[in-house]
Formats: sequence, structure tokens, C-alpha cells
Amino acid sequence: MTASQSPLPHPSRRHFLRGLGAAAFGLALAPHARAQGGGRKPNIVFILADDLGYGDLGCFGQKHIQTPELDRLCAEGLKLTSHYAGSTVCAPSRYTLLTGRHIGRSHTIGQAQELPPATQTLGTVLQAAGYRTACIGKWGLGDKTGLPDKQGFDHFFGFLDQTRAHWHYPDHVWRNGEQIVLKDNPKTHEHYVHDLFTQEALEFIRGSKDAPFFLYLPYTLPHAEVLVPEDSQEPYTKTLGDPERPPVTEPYELKGYNKPRYPRAARAGMISRMDRDVGRIRALLEELRLDKDTLIVFSSDNGPTGAGGQDIRFFNSNGGLRGEKRSLYEGGIRVPTVAWWPGAIRAGTASDLPSIFCDWLPTFADLAGAPLAQPVDGVSLAPTLRGRAAEQRDHDVLFWDYNEGGVTSRFSAARKGKWKLVVDRRNDPVRPELYDLSADPAEMNDVAAAHPDVANELLALMKPWWR
Repeated sequence: MTASQSPLPHPSRRHFLRGLGAAAFGLALAPHARAQGGGRKPNIVFILADDLGYGDLGCFGQKHIQTPELDRLCAEGLKLTSHYAGSTVCAPSRYTLLTGRHIGRSHTIGQAQELPPATQTLGTVLQAAGYRTACIGKWGLGDKTGLPDKQGFDHFFGFLDQTRAHWHYPDHVWRNGEQIVLKDNPKTHEHYVHDLFTQEALEFIRGSKDAPFFLYLPYTLPHAEVLVPEDSQEPYTKTLGDPERPPVTEPYELKGYNKPRYPRAARAGMISRMDRDVGRIRALLEELRLDKDTLIVFSSDNGPTGAGGQDIRFFNSNGGLRGEKRSLYEGGIRVPTVAWWPGAIRAGTASDLPSIFCDWLPTFADLAGAPLAQPVDGVSLAPTLRGRAAEQRDHDVLFWDYNEGGVTSRFSAARKGKWKLVVDRRNDPVRPELYDLSADPAEMNDVAAAHPDVANELLALMKPWWR
């Protein structure tokens, strides 16, 4: 990899990437052919929020934060009310999304993820099917064998590692192996990195409009640090009852977060800014007349967190579910998910089918007519997207496992139908908790003693994946 001192223009300028990156978008478009028979394979845009809770969108019950663009996608598309992240923290959740395998297949269940060579990913499957592929945003799956260009992505722009992705005014980002230095950005706050991601995504769509494309857009909002430009924060500063703090004057350091003067307003502004830019992507697709050829999926990598001063209790960010990020209760892994595809997905529909990140690889392969060279743990959701629920295959079981440095317990969880089992394998392995999610989605009533046969069945199903 190489580094360059590249004077990125201000993200609001229309020529933002034309000098630096436009050539990259035009490369190798010719081999990306249309589907056999003259019909175009659907474009796919997967937008992933970072630490967004189940209750953080208006269409999922949020009362304080304005999310009109995502609410519109929900009203015009499909709302998945029982969709799960692959894990309760960033990197392992991304592992399950990209590979179609549950976390029990990974070499680690914590944040240190490095995809090995020859991994089958969303990128490799769709690239082989003739798609132009891009990852723009937070990668977090390795900087050696796991690099995006080694895992099926023609274009990459963003953060390679987890640590840098915590800050929204970074000193550098990466584009296709080149380090783009943002001189003095941590102090001047000239380039809000989310805005850079959005501009790059818009340019990628414009440059790929003549052939099928896959855009994986893992945003870093609303992950801490809690910081957003004033134009997004200002609408909330007088309405959310923030305890006013002195202006922040501390220098930028990787050892800690900048602290927001209005923490509730800052968090709300982060989510609304992301919502605004989802709308910009949808509007561009409509402008290019690609909307009926494009599936947009929006989701989050795990539940919400109070890190950086986020007041998730005030916002009811977990939507009344138990737990949050770093928990395997519903609030840590059930995530707000919407699918939009005009003409293919019936507007205003909802599905309570239990589904998980592993499902998107077989789903997108199904839609693209792409074969899978390796087995996956997911099932195709294409029947559900198309409104053919009777044809939808169910999971035998959903599985999660979690432990990382500083966590004193090791949790596993499994769901089969309405039943959910949670086990603290380190501290209380002989007393698993069982919940009937159809009657108790908030997991307040442990019914393991009343249904020992169900608890034992789920234990038997999950034990082969324990390590």
C-alpha cells in the first residue's frame, strides 16, 4: 500500500471525486454483461448502519429522530421485523454478512477478523456473475488476505480497520490500496467521513449505470464518537432536553472521543444525516431510471450502545427489547431492516420471518442467477422479497456466539421458531434461559423450567458449534 497527500475537495462540491477517482469507476465495465435473454440482473445496494438500534427509525417506532427517507423506503417496500445481525459486535457481524456463514464457522467470534484466501463472499459471488462491485465505508475484515480487493471488490474506499472507524474526522482513508491523507482534518473538521462515503457511493452508481452493480455501503453512523456537522445537529438542540455542556476544545486523540456539547442532539443528527443520504441514493437511482432495476436493503450491524455518551435509554433505541450491543438478548442482535425494489417488492408489506445476515449471500446469488461454489448457512429470502411466503424455506436454527477481550462471560444463543435459548457458557452453563418470543419478545419470562425438552433440544443443536 502507498500513501499520498491528496487534497480532497470539500464534499459538497459536485466535482468531488472526478479528479481523484472517476477513472476507477470507468474501469472494466465492458465485461459486466446483462443477464442472458436480454433482461438486466438487478443492481443491489446494501446499506449497513453501525450500532443503530431496533427502535431508532421512525418506521420501527422512534419518536424523537426524524428518518423520513428510510420511512419512505419502508412504506414503499418490505419491513423485516424479525431480522438478526450475525453477531452483537461489528467485525463478526460483518463476517456472517459477507460469507453467508454463521459465527460458529469463523476462526474467531471477536473483533479480530481476517478473511482467509479463497473465501466465498458477496463480492466474489456477484463479481463472478458479471457485477461491478464496490465496498465503501467500514471494512473491518482484515488488511492482509482479507483486503477488499482480495475478497471480490473491484473498488474500495474507506476504513480498513475497526479502530480508525470510531472517528468521523479522520486523518486518512484508503482508496484501492492508496492511503489518502486528510491533512489536519482531525483539527479543522473539514471532511466529515460519512459525507465522503456518500459522495463516493453516488459516483460509483453513476459510473456503473450501464451494467449490473453491487454496492456494499457500510456507513459508520451512529457509531461513537458522537459528532455530526451543525446543520444536522441544530434541528434537535432545543427539542431533546439536552443538559448543555461547555464547548468542546480538547484536541483530537485516538485515545478518546470528542465529547458532544449536546449528546442527544448529536446522536439524533447523526441518524438523520444518514437517513438524508439514503434518500440521495434513492433519488439518484430514480434520476438514472434504475430504481425498478435496483434492490436496496438497509440494516444495522448490531444493537445500540451508550458508548461516547449516547443516551439510548432516552431514545428507546432497542425498541423495548432486552439488551443492547454486546448482548445476545434481542436488543443486541435484532436489527431494523427494510428492503425496497419498486415493481418487485409490494409496497407496505412486512414479514416476521426469522432471518439473519447469513441469508443475504444466497438471496443475492439467487436474484443474480449466480452459483455458489461453497456451502452457506443462510437461506434465500427471494420468495419473501417477492411476496411468495408459501415458497419460503425456514431456518432449522439460528445461532450466535460472543466473547471478546474485557467480557467476563461467553454467551451463546439459538432460535428455532418461536423459541430462543441464551446460555452463559462460562458462568452458568447448566442453567440456560428459554424464551417464547411469540408471547415475550422482550425476554422477561424465562420458561426453561416449564419446557425442559425444548431447552435440551436447542442445547443439542448449538453444542456442535461451541469452541
